[in-house]
Amino acid sequence: MYDMTAATSEFHTTLPLGTEVRVVNSHNGRSVVVHITDRGPLPNGRIIDLSYGAARKLQMVKAGVAHVRLQVLHWGNDRYDEAG
Repeated sequence: MYDMTAATSEFHTTLPLGTEVRVVNSHNGRSVVVHITDRGPLPNGRIIDLSYGAARKLQMVKAGVAHVRLQVLHWGNDRYDEAG
């Protein structure tokens, strides 16, 4: 919950598990580095689901959603046992 992790859509395989991504809140410019550790169903139009800790650092907990930019820092190998 407080780790810097995120999940991507189960259909969004562009970001393999274990990938390290910088997420920037487009509204306030705050950024955080997260590891993609899971995939799951996300509502239509959403590509990433941040942990509470990551959302808190981006100051988006109250809003619940935000427009963000992603920058891949390191590509993962798409394996659960070595992700994050």
